[in-house]
Amino acid sequence: MSANTNFLPTYLDEATEAQKKVFFQALVCLSGIDGRTEQEEIDYIAGIAQKHKIDNFTEICKFKDDKEVIENAKVINNRHLALELLRQLCTLAHVDNILSDEETLFIGKIGLAMDIEIEKIEQISEWVVETLILKAQAKLIFEENA
Repeated sequence: MSANTNFLPTYLDEATEAQKKVFFQALVCLSGIDGRTEQEEIDYIAGIAQKHKIDNFTEICKFKDDKEVIENAKVINNRHLALELLRQLCTLAHVDNILSDEETLFIGKIGLAMDIEIEKIEQISEWVVETLILKAQAKLIFEENA
């Protein structure tokens, strides 16, 4: 299940190299936090990296230390970029149609490290789920297979 949220602005292109690195490390870390990394998750992350012309994607994909990623998330001090990361994390967590406790906990810790309130994290998560449901309903209504 892939989510296309092109209607929202992106702040990733204006981020510093350090912020971009942490942004993608967080996505990669989330993809394996439940003990397995699905191809759909890697494809989702790779799509974002390609869209934003991230050159060192292969290097970033090797990073899996969740405690370090959470600590490093503090470099994302732009609220809009932090909210964008949370949106992408919540979407990625649903790509394989399984939201684990480990994924939920990791997203919460990343959000808190970036000074985002729990209520806002929950609001983003709920919005992502509602968006995915609406997209699935649209495919049924309009008889789309893909």
